[in-house]
Amino acid sequence: MVRYKVLRHPWSSLSGWGWAAYHWEKERGLVESQKASVLIAEDHTILRDGLRALLCSSEEFQVVGEASDGGQAIRTAVSLQPRLVLLDISMPGMNGLEALKEIKRQCPGTKVVVLTVHSAEEYVLAALKAGADGYVLKDAGSVELILALRNALAGKPYLSPGIAEKVIGGYLDGRRTLKPLSAWETLTDRERQVLKLIAEGKTNKEIADYLYISPKTVEKHRANLMRKLDLHNAAAVTAFAIEKGLVEKL
Repeated sequence: MVRYKVLRHPWSSLSGWGWAAYHWEKERGLVESQKASVLIAEDHTILRDGLRALLCSSEEFQVVGEASDGGQAIRTAVSLQPRLVLLDISMPGMNGLEALKEIKRQCPGTKVVVLTVHSAEEYVLAALKAGADGYVLKDAGSVELILALRNALAGKPYLSPGIAEKVIGGYLDGRRTLKPLSAWETLTDRERQVLKLIAEGKTNKEIADYLYISPKTVEKHRANLMRKLDLHNAAAVTAFAIEKGLVEKL
């Protein structure tokens, strides 16, 4: 297990230039490896602060970076290459599941533990399929969260007890019968991204700029997803996204 211990400065309590300074010292041998590095990806500042305080109070973990949306989580993970990423699913822009896939692709040595309010099987299975090393509900206690992180580092998948039995018991032993794909499951990853951004009130041009695609491509994805879901206006798209937990109701 790789761990980090700061010898000269408590970078764990800083952000922005603090993280950069931490890694500047680490590269020059001024930081001793003793704690497992963790990136926290969570869009709620209060919760992110609480998670940082919890992990920094531990002798096992060192928070080396933070992100407030999926895109930032990917960029920061690629830059810092942490041992662990603690990742929320519902975040602005690119959601956590999409970020999870990309982090696992670009940082194969990084373990990812999902921390979320979503207990529905479709979310759990989607996260496991995307490569999650753990899935913890936000109503869990600090002891359970630390246990999940330890298990992930040890290569042992962890699911919150409240969802483990119904998910693992139903799917890993093959007892559950397959059912037809829902309309939601037929959407491509890009169509899901566009749907989420529409629900957040973004225009086609803003979506195009965010995803680095053309407005015409956005229009195509928009038309396809609305046809598949049988939705006929932006209000219906927003209502669907709220129902699926992709965005929060204002």
